[in-house]
Amino acid sequence: MERLNSKLYLQNCYIMKENERLRKKAQLLNQENQALLSELKQKLSKTNSKANAAANNNIPDLNLSSSSTQNPSSSSN
Repeated sequence: MERLNSKLYLQNCYIMKENERLRKKAQLLNQENQALLSELKQKLSKTNSKANAAANNNIPDLNLSSSSTQNPSSSSN
C-alpha cells in the first residue's frame, strides 16, 4: 500500500510540474497574442485612415460646381 502511495505521489508531482510548465507557456502565448492583436489593430487603423483620406480626395466638392447651371431658388413647383 505504501509503495502504491509513493507511486501515486510521484505521478502527482509530475502532473503538477507539467501543469505549471503548460501554464507558463499559455501565459507567454497569450502575451504574444495580445501584442500581435494590438499591432494588427494599429495597422488596420492606419490603413483605414489612409483609405479614408484617399476616398475623401476622390469625392468632388459639390459646393465648388458652377451654380449657373442650376439655381435652387428658381425651382418650379
